Amino acid sequence: MNILYFKAFHIIGGVAWFAGLFYLIRILVYLRESLDKPATERAILQPQFSLMAQRVYKIICLPAMLITWGCGVGMLALNSAYFEQGWFHIKLLLLVILSGYQGFSKRWMKQLIAGQVPLTSFQLRLMNEAPTILLVGIVLLAVLRDSMDSLYLFLGLVAFGLVLYMITKAYKGKREKENAQ
Repeated sequence: MNILYFKAFHIIGGVAWFAGLFYLIRILVYLRESLDKPATERAILQPQFSLMAQRVYKIICLPAMLITWGCGVGMLALNSAYFEQGWFHIKLLLLVILSGYQGFSKRWMKQLIAGQVPLTSFQLRLMNEAPTILLVGIVLLAVLRDSMDSLYLFLGLVAFGLVLYMITKAYKGKREKENAQ
């Protein structure tokens, strides 16, 4: 089979995987906030957000992750030279981190569905930005490959993460100010 088919479906899987993770955590933010609502609202919102989160995880996140990893392994089987390239090892590390993030997301989802509160809504909003940082790193590595200095990539991702944190913190302040009025 042509490696370009694996590459195409690897990219499609990756796009769907990131979309699913962004949506899943956003639903978890709303699910977490529903736990603080009055009983009548909570009785409506919690089951709906729980169902939505489970479906996004099972129908989008998990299959997309499997397609991404499966096609990535297929590309490696057809071109083992990737193992010899420095960028590949960093990209692989970022994908392992992303897979772990998905595992934590599933754990948070199960806890929230059970009515437990593992994180605040603000912490979940921050966690919703983590895939953005990984996405930037993965895409830059895939496109720029060995022409990118790993230290600059790391420092750039840390700086980008700090900017996302400041934006999220500012948004929290704005929401709190609006809710106080």
